[in-house]
Amino acid sequence: MSVVQGVVFALAAIGATAVVLTRDPLRQVLVNGVYGWILAALFVALQAPDVALSMIVVSTVAYPLVLLVAVGRTRRRR
Repeated sequence: MSVVQGVVFALAAIGATAVVLTRDPLRQVLVNGVYGWILAALFVALQAPDVALSMIVVSTVAYPLVLLVAVGRTRRRR
């Protein structure tokens, strides 16, 4: 394993922990977006750029948009 891979694996572990420990749903969406970028960097380090591009689209555009709409609708009903 190279140094770059080791660093990105460590960042991924820290990012996953941050997502789990974040309690506010809106902050969790943002932290999850950052975690998606870290995973994309991990996929690039593991020589899977096609998976990295898919991860970037899903984790930074599609998933946060769906969650923010869901949280907004839930809070509007209260």
